[in-house]
Amino acid sequence: MSNSENIGLDKNKEILPLASSTWGQAEKNAAIGIINSEKVTMGEKVLEFEEVFAQKFGSKFAVMVNSGSSANLLAITSLMYLKDRPLKAGDEIIVPSLSWSTTYYPVTQCGMKLVIVDIDRETLNIDVKEIKKALSAKTKAIFVPNILGNPAPLIELKQICEEHDLYLIEDNCESMGAKLGDKFAGTFGICGTFSTYFSHHISTIEGGVVVTDDEYLYQLMLSIRSHGWTRALPKNNLITNKSENSFYEQFRFILPGYNIRPMELTAAIGLEQLKKLDGFVSMRRENAIKFKNLFSSVIGVRTQREVGFSSWFGFSLVFDNIKTRDDMAKLLQEYGVSVRPVIAGCILNHDVISYLDSRVVGEHCNAKHVHDCGLFIGNHHYDISEGLIKLKDIISVSSKRPEHATVF
Repeated sequence: MSNSENIGLDKNKEILPLASSTWGQAEKNAAIGIINSEKVTMGEKVLEFEEVFAQKFGSKFAVMVNSGSSANLLAITSLMYLKDRPLKAGDEIIVPSLSWSTTYYPVTQCGMKLVIVDIDRETLNIDVKEIKKALSAKTKAIFVPNILGNPAPLIELKQICEEHDLYLIEDNCESMGAKLGDKFAGTFGICGTFSTYFSHHISTIEGGVVVTDDEYLYQLMLSIRSHGWTRALPKNNLITNKSENSFYEQFRFILPGYNIRPMELTAAIGLEQLKKLDGFVSMRRENAIKFKNLFSSVIGVRTQREVGFSSWFGFSLVFDNIKTRDDMAKLLQEYGVSVRPVIAGCILNHDVISYLDSRVVGEHCNAKHVHDCGLFIGNHHYDISEGLIKLKDIISVSSKRPEHATVF
């Protein structure tokens, strides 16, 4: 009898996609309204979205940009222009070796050195013990992603930063809605970044946000987001003296900036999506309970251990060896389960590392193991119980073969 007969599934029938649309008619109506208004570039809707977003997450300020990657770039760049304790070229920034590429790129693009440490194999987040080994006189910040909806050890990281006079910066692009205690992930450090890309907790097509309680940093971001000019700054601001001459101030450049502005369209959609976020996260957490219960007794696979209140971006499955992972990835795709690496795997295993100024601390056994033996399954804002049961059936049947029967 074939595996397909044992599993009782048809090939080529989609069971679990990686991502799915969270839009309803409200989002479409919002988009049509903006198009019909013909006021499509950054304006009042962006400002409204920023105010609602900041209020939602308990931050004083929010700056919307065109992607989560741009949010990371804006955060790192703006910290270089602080009046007190600015980041500067040559500074060292501690990061984990498991994350998305644009956790790393802005650091080196701004002339700073990455100090790369390993992760905790159970939580997939940065390992605090490794951070302590990595500290040097040049260390100025810890730039930490919250992995797959799961908060990093943010309280411990904040304590380390306070003890060593470092900035804590959060890449929260995968973890909108996650919490530690009653505080949202993304709000523990001087700033935190979010993504609103299609596959994330809410979708504005493309988009990102930086939140902060620091007004000076906020105003730096307003300028740097839009070419580095003064036009976006309020009349009474902390960065520069604006004249009464509007002709002059419309095109006055004060900082090396970018054009990473969002559109009114994305902000209007985002306002509708934010109304639904709590429901989306609640359903993702219900799916996670079912996922964890189903896989708690499955031989040969490790799942992510939750810290605090995870918003469960997706589900990781880490097998005992690369052959098992590769065989399983192929089998799952044959039976309609879309899979991908866990984020992008270990950055040290990518060719791009040769272009990144970095200091590597430790052996990175955990991140490399996840890179070689892990895969990622999508989570969604709707009930995926049926798909999760079929997923378990596929893996359980396959894992009973002798070569795959390793217990963690």
